[in-house]
Amino acid sequence: MTEASAVPSELIQGPVLVAGGAGYIGSHTVRLLEERGIPVVVLDNLSTGHRGAVRAPLEVVDLADREGLAAVFARHRPAAVIHFAAKCYVGESVHEPSKYYRENVLNTWNLLEAMRAAGCRDIVFSSTCATYGQPVEIPMTDAHPQLPISPYGRTKLHMEHMMQDYGRAYGLRHAALRYFNAAGAAQDGTLGEDHDPETHLIPIVLQVAAGKRAKLDVFGDDYDTPDGTCIRDYVHVEDLARAHAAALAKLQSGTPSIALNLGTGTGFSVLEVIAAAERVTGKTIARTIAPRREGDPPRLISGGTLAGSILGWKPERAAIETILEDAWRFLGAHPRGFETR
Repeated sequence: MTEASAVPSELIQGPVLVAGGAGYIGSHTVRLLEERGIPVVVLDNLSTGHRGAVRAPLEVVDLADREGLAAVFARHRPAAVIHFAAKCYVGESVHEPSKYYRENVLNTWNLLEAMRAAGCRDIVFSSTCATYGQPVEIPMTDAHPQLPISPYGRTKLHMEHMMQDYGRAYGLRHAALRYFNAAGAAQDGTLGEDHDPETHLIPIVLQVAAGKRAKLDVFGDDYDTPDGTCIRDYVHVEDLARAHAAALAKLQSGTPSIALNLGTGTGFSVLEVIAAAERVTGKTIARTIAPRREGDPPRLISGGTLAGSILGWKPERAAIETILEDAWRFLGAHPRGFETR
C-alpha cells in the first residue's frame, strides 16, 4: 500500500452509506473501506448487484422508496455517502431514456433529499467520462467541455449539476469522479465483474477464451487509429476503489467540492486487448469484424492531473496484462458469476 493510499483510513469518519454497494465498483470500494476498519452500510435494490459480493450490512431498498430511504438514514445515521446506484448502458439509454431519467436523475434527487433531511453533508459520486461526449482533445483533461451525446451521459451530467446546486444552497460537498473504462477484479479472485447482459470488452474477451462464447464482435476496424480499432483507457477497479476512499477523506477534511478524471493516461485498442488476453490465457480468441456502433469515438484517453494533485492518487495496477490476469482469475473462480442476487 502506498503512502497516499494509506491516508483515508485515518481520516474517514463512518459509517459510510454506499448506494449501489453490491455492484461491480461499489463492492470493491466497500471491501476496501472495511479492510481499513471503516463502518459501512450497503444500500442496494439488487437489480444488478449481488448478495454474494457483499459482507457488510445490507439494506435492500430502492432509491425510489423515499420512506425506506429515510428509515435507512434514521437507523444508521451515516456520516457520508458514496453513490454508485445508477443505470449505465449507453445503448439502452438511447432506447429507454425514461428509465435513465427516472433511475439516475430522480432517484439521485431522492438520495440528496434524504441526506439533507438527515444532516449528511458529504457525497462521493460515481460519474463518467460520458459526460464529455465526443472528445475535442486527446488526452481528455479534467476541464474538457461537457457535451454528452447519450441520455446516459446527460443524466450523469444532470446529477453533477444537482449536486453543485445543492452545494450552493444547502452546503452539500461532493466529489464527482469521472472515470474511463473500469476493468479488472480483486486480486484474490473473490470479487469481479458480473453483468447480465455483459457488454464490456474485457469480460467478453475472457468469456471467449473460457469457451463461454463462440466469438467476439469487433465493432469497426476502420477508425483513425494505428490498427483501425477503438482505443480506450482501462482503469483497474481496485484503483477506482482507492480513489473513492481518497475523495471521501478529502471531503471530510474540509476540501471543497471537486470534479476530476480517473484514468491511466494510456489507451489500448480492441486488438491490443485481444492480443494481451491471448498471452494471459494461452487461448486463441475468435473474433469477427462487425459494423461500427453509433457514437463510438476512435479514442477515449484520460489526461487529467487533479486526481494526483488533489487526492494523491495514481493507478497502481495499470498494466493491461495485470487487469486481464485479475479478471481471468475471477472468471476461473466464478464461472457462473455470483449466481444469486
